[in-house]
Amino acid sequence: MPAITHIEDLRVLAQKRVPRMFYDYADSGSWTESTYRANEADFNRILLRQRVAVNMENRSTRTTMVGQEVAMPVAIAPTGLTGMQHADGEILAARAAKKMGIPFTLSTMSICSIEDVAKGTDNHPFWFQLYVMRDRAFIEALIDRAKAAGCSALVLTLDLQILGQRHKDIKNGLTAPPKLTIPNILNLMTKPRWCLGMLGTPRRHFGNIVGHVKGVENMGSLSEWTAKQFDPALSWNDVEWIKKRWGGKLILKGVQDPEDAILAADSGADAVIVSNHGGRQLDGAPSSISALPAIVDAVGRRMEVHMDGGIRSGQHVLKAVALGAKGTYIGRAMLYGLGAMGQPGVERALEIIRNELDLSMAFCGRTNIRDVDHGILLPGTYPA
Repeated sequence: MPAITHIEDLRVLAQKRVPRMFYDYADSGSWTESTYRANEADFNRILLRQRVAVNMENRSTRTTMVGQEVAMPVAIAPTGLTGMQHADGEILAARAAKKMGIPFTLSTMSICSIEDVAKGTDNHPFWFQLYVMRDRAFIEALIDRAKAAGCSALVLTLDLQILGQRHKDIKNGLTAPPKLTIPNILNLMTKPRWCLGMLGTPRRHFGNIVGHVKGVENMGSLSEWTAKQFDPALSWNDVEWIKKRWGGKLILKGVQDPEDAILAADSGADAVIVSNHGGRQLDGAPSSISALPAIVDAVGRRMEVHMDGGIRSGQHVLKAVALGAKGTYIGRAMLYGLGAMGQPGVERALEIIRNELDLSMAFCGRTNIRDVDHGILLPGTYPA
């Protein structure tokens, strides 16, 4: 195998090894995918200021996110169906995050359950992402299960009350596990490594839901479930109720407007994640990195501001930190590594990002990530 030197290498390998419907689920956006593409493209328009004759010894990327020590300002984002990119995917990704010293966030719509991940990581603390559903008793039970598993932060997603139209998922007939149609069977025949892994695990359904909701013993369609259960009436009153029920660190994900960021700060949350759901909800929304500065200006003195969307390199992490982010999240970069090589692939993705962050920071004349600010960016190339 050729050397894996950047995230694109992992993406290419994942595309070869992961069944089409699950690769497309990870590597696509809604409608025209303009926001999905802008997330990464807008990062690449920002230029760095190279400095020379600066002492580059004793560098550190260590910092904190919502009070938790992290090896770099990066967490693994919550991603649905991670266990369909690779057998037991959420457990493997959580183990990689533990090894690399960063937080792992488990999605409500995961294949491996909260309990699976806790057991699979020897009860190492991780974060849990919550969707608000109509069934409030189920939400209460999910929060209680996350507490029992020792989750150290709750990430509440606010931008998926209804599901954006994702053309590839519709055309592929996305289900978990995949339905055995002729096109799917033909595609699976080209993915023997994936098939063998799935044959060796019992985890092929939505582990946090199947068996935990009365009357739900089988749930193949993500879109069918979200259409029936995700609550379009979600309000800030629900946020306050969830914060009280949870009682711990609360991070609100999906904020793109400064007015919403102020309401988030007023709700008592510990952090917001500037996010457009990876370009998978409102197509035509601004990229996360372009929305970041205004939200930092609005609430950065009151709460931590994090961001996700488009991060494919350590330089992207550095640019986000320079614009005020206290933490960043990677979703697709992690999924590419997982689909390509399992746990070693996730570890390799994180090593690449850490190495690029460390070296780029040094080239910009800084040796501590806590000292990085917009001074490392070339004026006129970044959103102000």
